[in-house]
Formats: sequence, C-alpha cells, structure tokens
Amino acid sequence: MLKEKIKSLAQELKEEVISNRRHLHANPELSYQEFETANFVKQKLEEIGIHKIESKATTGWTALIEGKNPTKKVIALRADMDALPIVEANEVSYKSQKEGVMHACGHDAHTASLLGAAKILHQVRDHFEGTIKLLFQPGEEVAPGGASFMIKDGALENPKPAGIIGQHVMPFIPAGKVGFRQGIYMASADELYLTVKGKGGHGAMPETLIDPVLIASHLIVAMQQVISRASSPKVPSVLSFGRVEALGATNVIPNEVKIQGTFRTLNEEWRAAAHKKMLQLAHGLVESMGGKLDFEIRKGYPFLQNDPELTARATDAAKEYLGEENVVDLDIWMAAEDFAYYSQEIDGCFYRLGTRNEAKGIVSGVHTPTFDIEEDALEIGAGLMAWLAVSELEKA
Repeated sequence: MLKEKIKSLAQELKEEVISNRRHLHANPELSYQEFETANFVKQKLEEIGIHKIESKATTGWTALIEGKNPTKKVIALRADMDALPIVEANEVSYKSQKEGVMHACGHDAHTASLLGAAKILHQVRDHFEGTIKLLFQPGEEVAPGGASFMIKDGALENPKPAGIIGQHVMPFIPAGKVGFRQGIYMASADELYLTVKGKGGHGAMPETLIDPVLIASHLIVAMQQVISRASSPKVPSVLSFGRVEALGATNVIPNEVKIQGTFRTLNEEWRAAAHKKMLQLAHGLVESMGGKLDFEIRKGYPFLQNDPELTARATDAAKEYLGEENVVDLDIWMAAEDFAYYSQEIDGCFYRLGTRNEAKGIVSGVHTPTFDIEEDALEIGAGLMAWLAVSELEKA
C-alpha cells in the first residue's frame, strides 16, 4: 500500500531530514541572498536523482518528479528558504553560525521537509500517475515576496500545476499534529512609512515651534479610528505602529518624526478603501496642526485563501495518514504569507505542521531569538507532503 510505503520511507529518512535542517539552520541567509542555500538544495536534488531542475528568481528552483503518464495531472509543493535578521539566543549544536541571521520562522524545516518529500516521491514514482513540481523559493520574508518573482519567472508554467500545497511550522500546535483551514486564512500586509515635519527648537520655547512629536502622538492615536470606526466589525483588520523615531533630546524638539507601521486585513475592497481613509485622515490632521506629512503605503502580500475543495481533500488525506485526532481546525491568522500569490493564480492549500514540545521547552513563537522546533515533527513534515501530493494526483 502506497501510504504505508511513504510512511516507512519517511521514518527511514527522518535523521537525514533532521541533518539537512540542522545544516540549513546553522547556515542561514537573508532574503534574496540565499545563494549557498540554493546550491545546497540543488546538490541534494541531484543526489536524489532529480535532474529536471530550473533556476527561478535568481536563488530559487523548480524541479519535476515524473510518475507514470506524467502529463495526466500536475501538483506543486512549495518551500521557502530565507532567514531573518535576528540574533539567535538558542544554545544548540546547530546554532546559527552567521551573527545576526537566524532561521526564526522555520524555513529551514520547510526546505528540509520538501527535500525529504522529494526523495520519497522519487522512490515511489512508479506508483503514481502525473507529475509533482517542487518549488524552492527565495525571499518570503521581504516584500514584494519571492513568490511573486517565482511566478513572474514562470514557476507555475511548463507544466502548469492544477494546484499547489504549502506547509509552515506552527509552534502553537503540538508536534504530531497538523492544522488546516478552508477559505480565507491569512491577512494581506501593507507597510506604512510616515514622516511628520514641523519646526524644531528649544523645548522651553514651544510657542516658537511646530512640534512634530506632539503631532505624531495625536496622529498615532487618531489613525486607530480607521479600524474602530471606519471598518465593519465583520472584517478583521489590524493597524499597528512598531517604530517611532524622534531624534531630539530632553530639551530639544526635532524637526521631524518618522513612524513605521503595518496594516492588515482579510478583504481586498476594504484594504483599498482603508488606504484612502488613512491618507485622508493623516494629511488632514497633520496639516490642521501646522505640520507637513510624507506618507507612503507600500502594498505587500494579498490575503491568503485556501481553495475549499483542494483543502478539503488534503484534510481528508491528512486524517487518513495521521489519524483524525491529529488533524485540527485552524482559525484565521492575521500574519501574512507570500504563498498568497500562488493561491491567487491556482488552487492553493497552505497548512500548518505542529512543532511544539512543552516538555523540552520548545514553545517560542516564530520571529523570536529563541524559536526552535521539535525535530521529530520533520518525519511528518516530509512524509505528509509526499502523501498529500500523490493523494491529489489520484483525484484527477
């Protein structure tokens, strides 16, 4: 039985997948700089015996695993490869060897899992019909997102997949379990850059100034009206400001204040309307207080929607592979993912791999210096991806 064969291979390859993950974790590279990582991935694919490999988006790859009757149906599997500018705080044997760069979002696990799935699928290629297309992409962490460059470079063409499946670690789900959600799952993400300009001077002479610090403080509070009063409570939205830079002193008011933030939502029509409302409110408030405003909205990833039918089939396949008790339902998640670009082009299913182990203290969230994963989850990471791919090919 093919499922049992895949499970057996995943168990056999577990230590290899862990080894690959540790190598990648110790040698992280930032977005669009994944040259060593890309070389490592290609080397591993060629060692497996996969040679239909094409370079995409400079540091990305696509690769084909052809079964019997390869043109019958094509399904794609995706992994991202980039790391984050974070100083790792974990004291482990595979700790990052590059100061200030860390795989704090699990992309090392994603890449290692897909390499493991590739080896499994290559070994069972005589047992399925169709083609599995592997996508190893750069730059998920930095807008406009490596997925957009992969698509522009033809990653979803020649051959064109009927659907694409992506996997992401989830530190809030125990290792051994996975999570799925049909329909809208993750938010769009836009970056906000504001510069409030006034007239600085001595803090003891406010009557001679146009205080950009005071204006900026009013602006940050007032901008929340876009969420609390201008949007429908039925549409999830988040507006957060994470950086405020006013380079004055105790008695020095600066000439300008720089503010950076993020806006996220799950509705594209409201997203566009919110941009207009934020610009109108911000310019009006700042000018009414005597200042001037530069306001740039850098449009990021769209919201991520899981195709209901593909995701339902994948959920059923996961239950068959792991047992129904190990497949959980996901809630909406206001983080963003550039996998959304793929789901705008073809049917997509983006699911979560549980990596939490409280007994070992592996509980930190992604994008933190202490993030790590329960590596036993990588057996599922590789095996389940392979099983989902062949299961979907059977649904031709």
